[in-house]
Amino acid sequence: MNRGILLVTRNFPPILGGMERLLHHAYQELGKDFRVSLVGPHGCETYISPDTRFLSCALSPTWGFLSCLQWRTYRLAREMKPDLIVAGSGVAVPAALCAARSIGVPVVCYLHGLDLVASNPIYRQVFIPLIRRCDKIVVNSRNTGQLAHDIGIAPASIELLHPGVAIPEPDGRVASPSLRDKLDARGKLILLSVGRIHPRKGLPEFIEQTMPLLVKNIPNVMLVIIGEEPQKALKSSGAELQRVLTAAKSVGLEKHVVTMGAVDDATLAAAYRDGDLLIFPVLDLPGDVEGFGMVALEAAAYGFPTVAFAAGGVPDAIKEGVSGYLVTPGDYISFAGAVIRCLNEKSAGWRDRCIDHARDFSWDFFGERLRKICRDAIDSAREKK
Repeated sequence: MNRGILLVTRNFPPILGGMERLLHHAYQELGKDFRVSLVGPHGCETYISPDTRFLSCALSPTWGFLSCLQWRTYRLAREMKPDLIVAGSGVAVPAALCAARSIGVPVVCYLHGLDLVASNPIYRQVFIPLIRRCDKIVVNSRNTGQLAHDIGIAPASIELLHPGVAIPEPDGRVASPSLRDKLDARGKLILLSVGRIHPRKGLPEFIEQTMPLLVKNIPNVMLVIIGEEPQKALKSSGAELQRVLTAAKSVGLEKHVVTMGAVDDATLAAAYRDGDLLIFPVLDLPGDVEGFGMVALEAAAYGFPTVAFAAGGVPDAIKEGVSGYLVTPGDYISFAGAVIRCLNEKSAGWRDRCIDHARDFSWDFFGERLRKICRDAIDSAREKK
């Protein structure tokens, strides 16, 4: 294991979220074949091997983080002399490119969708041109791949690599505490929303336009929202939870909507065990996009189906009729129909189909593909010298 990789990323634990879990798994998988060093957010050292060389940066202010990332990536690259630098997102590309060019190694960048549509004028003028200069672009979905092509990245430079998922042990399902008891929800049909509470997730619109139809047809239905507003995101409204609560009040459904905030893994497992369906009514917003839809894949790993709008990269995460249903974005009436249909079919083999679907996205497969992409990037750069 002589080859070295420097991973440069803002998205890494202790920050919580799908991208952060993804980059943590990328770090672990790369470590199976490479000597990995890391530049990440403060606190990242808790989540890496003791023998990993790392430097960290405070997340705020943003300009301070970017300056720190630039300098510390350059410093660690000069010290470790890696064979490849991997940028965990578009935000890390300037630091990765500067350091890589100083030591003559290639750059691979993993893009997640928002990296390519962010509307900030400075980002578009500075970061997008630099993303085009990366030696290899890895994308998390077909939609992100199309967005990369749209900004001028050659198809030959783009590699599709879906995020992975872990299949829970069956015993873990039994050991989790009962969510229904905790919520006093015996006899209820539970719809789950899991993930950051963000405008892109479309919860206020779903509550206003779909929940009344569902309650009319299924009076004992309730929506349980697990997650909180992002505290350290580059782009956050800071008032989305209030919009969710206001939407429920505006249609008189306060008793049908429950917010739980952030929960631990055992509580989330209990939610997937006791719930009935995941809803994912994501929106296509200007300057924002759902890159993949990891939560739908994680739900499938528990045997839990999803009804979602077919927006952004979500269709890559859900297999129609196998792990749930996809609905034309913005069609809230059809969304309600798909939810009712899915609930009526609950006993029709959803659990086994969902788990089989999730197995096609194992972290082992993700790791094999990622390591091959990195090896190929290193070999190709050496052949050009």
